[in-house]
Amino acid sequence: MEPRESWAALAAGGVAGVCVDLILFPLDTVKTRLQSPQGFRKAGGFRGIYAGVPSTAIGSFPNAAAFFITYENVKSVLPHGSSSYLSPATHMVAASLGEVIPFSLVQFPLWESLKDLWSWKQGHVVDSWQSAVCGAFAGGFAAAVTTPLDVAKTRIMLAKAGSSNASGNVLAALGGIWRTQGLSGLFAGVVPRMAAISLGGFIFLGTYEKTRQLLL
Repeated sequence: MEPRESWAALAAGGVAGVCVDLILFPLDTVKTRLQSPQGFRKAGGFRGIYAGVPSTAIGSFPNAAAFFITYENVKSVLPHGSSSYLSPATHMVAASLGEVIPFSLVQFPLWESLKDLWSWKQGHVVDSWQSAVCGAFAGGFAAAVTTPLDVAKTRIMLAKAGSSNASGNVLAALGGIWRTQGLSGLFAGVVPRMAAISLGGFIFLGTYEKTRQLLL
């Protein structure tokens, strides 16, 4: 990548990160409380859903900026494009190096594939709003399939010292949820999670594409 492309990715990623975190912070709070073993009401309900937003906003710019400059630079040196059968693998590698979580490994290859398909259908590269729509679909799908891992993460974070979940074993946490609550427990909070991340994908990836285009 040229220096100006790297700077554009850095700035656009940071702007996108701040925008999506400020807008979606309350939905993420509600989702976390729905997944709490205490239950939604005891975990706080709708009280203080903006608590902690300043620290989140401060951290979101560098985190998102670092993710996108890594993603774009790795993508630029690996085989990619709609004609390459290695394209999905390239996007998975780039996303995993940017942010090592299963969610990104699902979202970003799907986002890029949807953009490639839409570009091919209309005969030109997608606009920023079309990229945002692709981001919404990719984010919603990724949110749905990774919800059990998110529930396990929440249970581990909220676990009391000395409890089985306090060890941080994700598989053990998933097994415990399955035994006590079944499938509904594994997918607790899936609707607000999908809604938040679909909207987040629209805002985050749409804002990123638009800002990057303006800067370039």
